[in-house]
Amino acid sequence: QPTDDAVPAPGEPIPDAVAPAPAPPAAPTRLEPVAAPERLAAVDVLRGFALLGILVLNIEFFALPKGIYFDPRIAGGFTGLDLLAWKGSYVLFLEKFMSIFSMLFGAGLVLMSGRLETAGRSVRGIYYRRLLWLLLFGLAHGYLLWYGDVLYSYAVAGLLLFPLRRKSPRFLAIAGILVLALGGLMQTGSGLFFEEMRRQAAVLEDVRAGGKPLTPSQEGLLAGWTELAAQFKEPPEKATREIRAYRGGYGGIVRFRAPVTLMMQTQAMIFLVLWRALGLMLLGMALMKSGVFSAQRTMKFYTTWAVLGYGIGLPLCGYGAATLIAHDFDFVHRFKIGGLFNHVGSVLVALAHASIVMIVVKKRRVPWLTRRLAAVGRTALSNYLLHSIVFTTIFYGYGLGLFGRIHRFPLLGFVIAMWVLQLFLAPWWVERFRFGPFEWLWRSLTYWKRQPLRMHPSRPE
Repeated sequence: QPTDDAVPAPGEPIPDAVAPAPAPPAAPTRLEPVAAPERLAAVDVLRGFALLGILVLNIEFFALPKGIYFDPRIAGGFTGLDLLAWKGSYVLFLEKFMSIFSMLFGAGLVLMSGRLETAGRSVRGIYYRRLLWLLLFGLAHGYLLWYGDVLYSYAVAGLLLFPLRRKSPRFLAIAGILVLALGGLMQTGSGLFFEEMRRQAAVLEDVRAGGKPLTPSQEGLLAGWTELAAQFKEPPEKATREIRAYRGGYGGIVRFRAPVTLMMQTQAMIFLVLWRALGLMLLGMALMKSGVFSAQRTMKFYTTWAVLGYGIGLPLCGYGAATLIAHDFDFVHRFKIGGLFNHVGSVLVALAHASIVMIVVKKRRVPWLTRRLAAVGRTALSNYLLHSIVFTTIFYGYGLGLFGRIHRFPLLGFVIAMWVLQLFLAPWWVERFRFGPFEWLWRSLTYWKRQPLRMHPSRPE
């Protein structure tokens, strides 16, 4: 989201809607700003806060086998401080910061289209070009660096949202809630289907144990269940193969990762990721139009949401974690109902987190921190990709080869180190450059013209 509301002069590119740098000094042909820069600077602070929080979850998927999502006991430790780290990340971080990030992406789409329309520019062409380039970035990121990419899913969701950009906040909020509910119902439906499939497989196992032959269709059902169960509850040997692969060379890693990335960007996206992303983006569009993400609401408003979000959301997420442990991380239970507590609670906690950030911004507390968070937020795409570049190099075989060697609690040290690096590097960068490096590339590709990068054009680039 831009950091000011100035309207560009004819022929001038529109400010970057997802991770822009501060606007350059106003030219004589520019109109005066129509809103205080501080209002949209709050969006940058919140985006930087969300980006850093996402790493608490992502670090495990950089460093450990992917099967930990459904059963965290298979790697990374699950006793003592490691167990405490898992519980804390599940209740406070899992899907919370990604929810904020997703909502802000929707907010950015509103701002971008609004800026284009205000400037009298063609909205559709720039909007779709930006998102199609983002989709290509996501494909490259997923296949060449890390299977946990979200850029591809965000681009697909954003392409679907264009016709809704002018809808009222009320319409967008209701639509977002309904889409999130639909995503939850799809998960429950999958869980009920898996439960019935498991029941039938158990019956067929008893028939086979009794010496009766199974029909080809029954054999197929049994084999299908076995394959499904192995997909969600990976056997130890599968995790061992993954560890061995990621400790190998780059070419072998790319080949090993390709089917995982394909599954993430097709099956997982269609049945799980897309619905949540769409719902959260719709909510973000509503919250941006309502002034919630630009710190324009009252202190009472934000305080109320913080109390409600934490008061309802945290118990839901905590109960969800407890019920997963009680059911031995059974994936059928997780789909049917166990994961729904966090599905709902995470949105409430995310809104509470965001409300606390808005309170801090409105009260102008810890300005040294909010300034640094805003710089991270302005360069969010570059900082997000920096996570993948740095941590795949640290954990994969073409770097330090630490994949699968470090437990959960010590991994938090890597998170803190990256936070410190980005909180100091990002302000240094935005003082000198208009965009982050990947934001600059994205912008240049969108307009098919090399954009100025340095903050002071008179200096050589």
